[in-house]
Amino acid sequence: MKYRITGREKLPMYFMKEINDIIRAYHKAEAEGKKTALATVVKVEGSSYRQPGARMLVTEDGELTGAVSGGCLEGDALKKALLAIHQQQNKLITYDTSNDEDSDFGVQLGCNGIVHILFEYIDPASENHPLDLLDKVAGERRDSAIACLFSLERGSFQPGTVMFSNGKQLISSGNMTDALSGDIQSALDNRNSSVKNTEYESKEYQVLIEYIPPAVSLVIAGAGNDAKPLVEIASVLGWEITVGDGRHTHATVKRFPLAKTVKVAAAEEFLEGIAIDDYTFFVLMTHNYRYDLTVLKNILGHDNRYIGTLGPKTKLVRMIGDLEKEGYPVTPEQRERIYGPVGLDIGAESAEEIALSIVAEIKAVLENKKGNSLKYKTEKIHSATTDTHTI
Repeated sequence: MKYRITGREKLPMYFMKEINDIIRAYHKAEAEGKKTALATVVKVEGSSYRQPGARMLVTEDGELTGAVSGGCLEGDALKKALLAIHQQQNKLITYDTSNDEDSDFGVQLGCNGIVHILFEYIDPASENHPLDLLDKVAGERRDSAIACLFSLERGSFQPGTVMFSNGKQLISSGNMTDALSGDIQSALDNRNSSVKNTEYESKEYQVLIEYIPPAVSLVIAGAGNDAKPLVEIASVLGWEITVGDGRHTHATVKRFPLAKTVKVAAAEEFLEGIAIDDYTFFVLMTHNYRYDLTVLKNILGHDNRYIGTLGPKTKLVRMIGDLEKEGYPVTPEQRERIYGPVGLDIGAESAEEIALSIVAEIKAVLENKKGNSLKYKTEKIHSATTDTHTI
């Protein structure tokens, strides 16, 4: 079997919120006996509001979950999804938003590109259909990758979402394993997504290999009133939130209904039961110096990339000095992971504004950005790289 890669474009990552929303909507539709189709942006040429990997679930009665554009394509995409449901087959539709004379698509938002969207009919009786594979992505807290095979040739067969892997489990719907397993593993190893040209069974195809990281885990030490807006804003982004405090009167589900976990714990036991990985972010805001100090000391023994500390810089300097006196010197590498005072400098004063600045800073760290205004960005918002190689 011959498989040839002739180009690669690096893509931005999409995180778990949209996928989780789509999975919930699908299970609801399935329970109600409604037929569904999944629309996926598989390739973009030029500028577009959404990038490859953006998804939208459509039910036969017209309910939409997710988005494939800023709103300009959804109306026609709904019609195409309903057609895919009616005909029970996959369809690839191309939208050209680069024509200024076309008032239907893109012009309202200033889009200037060509968007290719794959519409997949979801057959619940089919093993490892696209929503089954997306369900696997959400099943474990692990890096995952999805492969979606498509053709830009008019009238061609559209295989669609054909493979999932999380490094431990590899699932393929069809005979795609030999062709794509190396690429999907490379996406996991390099933590990036790409669109590639392929040759499969003597026909030219393209494949979206999408890397999907686990959901952001925000762990907040502190259950005071100022933690509430932080939980609320983070929950809008679909982050998994843990709130812990030593005070049983403060750390309650009633006070933090949007948190995934609320725990009462002494400082020494705070990290028990918390999975810490590259997508785990800590914020220390108990307003109890000794509690925050103990939790900070224990977190530094792990390898996550962000620890935010509420309060002035003098507090953090004191904490680092006290840790050294206790025999736990903070290395320069560990110091780089500590963000104190926590948050971006946006002039925040109220608890809500501070929460906004914290979430924005975490997002910037997550994307390796500085948090500057896009006004001053001289290059494109979404970077792209191109190379050519053959396997």
